[in-house]
Amino acid sequence: MDPDALPVGGTTGACHESSEAIGAAAQWLASLPEAQVPKPAVPALRRRFGLSAREACWAISEARLIRARSH
Repeated sequence: MDPDALPVGGTTGACHESSEAIGAAAQWLASLPEAQVPKPAVPALRRRFGLSAREACWAISEARLIRARSH
């Protein structure tokens, strides 16, 4: 069996708690004025929200979408 294949019925591998943390991180990041966005953002999000590096990147992407929708 292909180790990268999803099981029948599929799963993203993301748990509910991690999805909530990513959403909270994205909302927080999008709410900050650009000058206050932590640089680098990934370590800041990992510390503040307990995210993995990949989850922090997802949160940054979501924050960009939130900002784009609000303008």
